[in-house]
Amino acid sequence: MKNLVRPRNGAVIAGVCAALANRFGWSVLLIRVLAVLSVLIPGPQVIIYVILWVLIPKEL
Repeated sequence: MKNLVRPRNGAVIAGVCAALANRFGWSVLLIRVLAVLSVLIPGPQVIIYVILWVLIPKEL
């Protein structure tokens, strides 16, 4: 497994989905689809995304 960092290339909004996909070795498309689907149900998903955006460091 790799470190949890937001990549410079391949980021759509902030690179959070790409960071999670790279960290766990999953498909970036799968993570992005799950993120979009999760926004359709009520809950704090957008707030969690913003928190991860702030907490996950950008790749050097």
